[in-house]
Formats: sequence, C-alpha cells, structure tokens
Amino acid sequence: MHRGSTWTTSVCTGSLLLAAAGLLKGLAATTHWGAVDVLESFGASYTPERVVFQGKIVTAAGVSSGIDMALALAARLADRTTAEAVQLAIEYDPQPPFDAGSPAKAPQAAKDLLARGIR
Repeated sequence: MHRGSTWTTSVCTGSLLLAAAGLLKGLAATTHWGAVDVLESFGASYTPERVVFQGKIVTAAGVSSGIDMALALAARLADRTTAEAVQLAIEYDPQPPFDAGSPAKAPQAAKDLLARGIR
C-alpha cells in the first residue's frame, strides 16, 4: 500500500507497524515516548518531535500530536489558510491545564505513577 500512497502516516505507536514493515529503517521517526526502544529496534532513529516528515512518510508522537500532523498535512495538500480554517473549525487551541505532556517536562511523581500503572 505504501508504494501507491500519496502519504503514509501513523499516530502514536502506529509507527511501530511502519517500522516493523521496514518502512522506517534508517529514517527519523517519532512515536509515543514509551515505545522508543521498540521503534529503534526496527532500525528507525527516534526523534522527540511531535510530527516528523520523511519524504511521504509522516509520523506523529502521541495521540494529541495526530491533530498537529493532520493540520500540517492540510497545509501541504491545500495551503496554510485552509489548514488554519480547519484548526478554527475544530477549535483546536491547546491550552493544557498542566505542563506534563512529555517525559522532559513531567514531574517525577507522574512518571512514577505511570511506571506503577495508573489504577
């Protein structure tokens, strides 16, 4: 399917499927931070960016970055104004109540809770 696609995309750990299929070998890619080791075991080079374009392959980090990827693709497929109109239409104006959305910013207590498994 990749050979005939205009874009081959993934969100979150979906990049592991692309990597397992050999599509990310030697390429920069992103995924959920908890799956970095698996992604790299398939030959991809992890980058913590929210959205990564490598030719026609686009990977988005966690679930929320899928919206970022969709808007970036809208800009490439149409134009910036169209992408901005889509952003406005879905009222995508992220203002998270906490600044803990990445391992680099999350407090240790939140990381520890995830390591134990949220109950």
